[in-house]
Amino acid sequence: MDHKRVAQTVVKAVGKDNIVAAAHCATRLRLVVKDDSKINQKMLDSDADIKGTFETNGQYQIIIGPGDVNNVYDEMVKITGLKEMSTDDLKQVAAKNQKTNPVMAFIKLLSDIFVPLIPALVAGGLLMALDNVLASPGLFGPKSVIQMYPSLKGIESMVNVMSAAPFTFLPILVGISGAKRFGANPFLGAVVGMMMTAPTLQVGHFWNVFGLHVSMQPYTGQVIPALAAVWLLSIFEKWFHKKLPSAVDFTFTPLLSILLTGFLTFTIVGPVMRDLSDWITAAIVWIYNTLGWVGTGIFGAFYSPIVLTGLHQSFPAIETQLISAFKSGTGYGDFIFVVASMANVAQGAATTAVYFLTKNKKMKGLSSSAAVSALLGITEPAIFGVNLKLKFPFFCALIGSCVASALAGMFHVIAVSLGSAGFIGFLSINAKSIPLYVLCELISFAIAFCVTFFYGKAHRNLIDPVTEAEADAEAKAVEVQAEATAAEPAGAVKSEEVLSPVDGKVEDLSKVKDEVFSQKMMGDGAAVVPSDGTIYSPVDGKITVAYATKHAYGITSDDGAEILIHVGLDTVNLKGEHFTSAVEQGQTVKRGDKLGTVDLKAVEAAGYDTTVMVVVTNTASYAKVQHVAEGEIKHGEKLIKVAK
Repeated sequence: MDHKRVAQTVVKAVGKDNIVAAAHCATRLRLVVKDDSKINQKMLDSDADIKGTFETNGQYQIIIGPGDVNNVYDEMVKITGLKEMSTDDLKQVAAKNQKTNPVMAFIKLLSDIFVPLIPALVAGGLLMALDNVLASPGLFGPKSVIQMYPSLKGIESMVNVMSAAPFTFLPILVGISGAKRFGANPFLGAVVGMMMTAPTLQVGHFWNVFGLHVSMQPYTGQVIPALAAVWLLSIFEKWFHKKLPSAVDFTFTPLLSILLTGFLTFTIVGPVMRDLSDWITAAIVWIYNTLGWVGTGIFGAFYSPIVLTGLHQSFPAIETQLISAFKSGTGYGDFIFVVASMANVAQGAATTAVYFLTKNKKMKGLSSSAAVSALLGITEPAIFGVNLKLKFPFFCALIGSCVASALAGMFHVIAVSLGSAGFIGFLSINAKSIPLYVLCELISFAIAFCVTFFYGKAHRNLIDPVTEAEADAEAKAVEVQAEATAAEPAGAVKSEEVLSPVDGKVEDLSKVKDEVFSQKMMGDGAAVVPSDGTIYSPVDGKITVAYATKHAYGITSDDGAEILIHVGLDTVNLKGEHFTSAVEQGQTVKRGDKLGTVDLKAVEAAGYDTTVMVVVTNTASYAKVQHVAEGEIKHGEKLIKVAK
């Protein structure tokens, strides 16, 4: 890589005067810019040495790769005259540079609290769907499954208990996640949730507290009261930690925090927040009942644009209330889930149309995988990777979503549990409405696909805006590359196996909570959640990168594989604290040689994810890169197989 040329490209594309500050981590340049609309994205995308770009938390990040990013950064500093800084310093600059939007800040708060709860809510939702299949009449005949087969009654009853647990004790889950977000002790947050769902609480009963009649009404299934209570807890806990002497802090801070939080929750905060929660839910249901299918149609037209803002992250808080009300016989069920499903399928259909329209191999590959993801309920790859880039598919999808959502509203299709908002979302739908739900999904797909396809066919330059000469040149380049690859010159990569560098549990790279790794921008590979802090070499080869921060290593194997071992997410911010390194750049290593160590408990206590990513950064040189291990793994066992 010509580091100076890449640095010049970055500066020219972003704008020298547009760059406020810059830093780098193990794989990417991190920039704070004045105006991201001035960035020449096409110039960056067309550079073969730049592996991708994205924006997050006020930083514009450009993926260069291990071993090269620091050299490109050094060249960029020379060109711009910017002051060198750490990623921690850059975060502070980004925070100051970002405009604070109270609404978006609140949405992000809800997102931070509810996203970790999604696995529990989805598990409960799918179990509710299974219970729905077993207990609902009219699905497979006039009688329910358990009426036709009484021997399944015990299983259905057990599933019912399992499915109800996450929603009945939702305040406990909110207490734990909310406490983490607000900076309180998560176990005290759990206690707050437990006292709000205690079995001794009963509707219509009261405590006599200094002459006050305090309601003993339980808060099972409530979200907003639990959020308010755990926020109160965080205020008290932080205050007592500051004010109490260390000798009594450990004992009396939890005691006083829980006592005051509990008293205020049951006397003031809980009742007020419960009423507020009921008003919000009632208002949404009123709009649904008043506007009917017109309202759901409008909602369907705007759902995908809402996803762009992140506002949809707040919907689970409302949906859980709608589902809880339905389960108790006082509500209509969750229509938000139905609209989300129609919108997601429409975006997937538009992306599918792009797949059939485009002749660009890169766009074909991206659209095929993104379409499947959207049809199963995850639309971000389709929306951001395909539809918004081409613009018109995104808006064509809104037409399909609008019509299908209106029809779903007309047919009163509702969900009775959370789940995957896509084609498999029928598992969460009220049993009697499943056929109508599937019909609406098909209509959403058909309209979005047809409108996108025929519009794209009539405006082909919008899909593949290249001339025939450019296409011929690209084809010729591919042909030359294929011939060069077939020749396999000395030093070409060979098939080989990459071992696990650490003990732990194997995870798919797509589950890593960093889109550079999860979207495989750096290359394919695997992730390991470590159980031991010693890092070993997974191949025979040479250390090409050994960062001063000791959190990442680059190794080129003797057979040509370029391996990045990245320990933890954003652990570059620790500046080497809790890490040791046993190797230097340029050193030759054998499989099983110790590379370094990490104090996992200390890193976790500092608030960082310790997942170890093992990425083959020259994935494009291979026909196949796949992880071949599942579950628990020991260092030295086969993790990844690369094949020519």
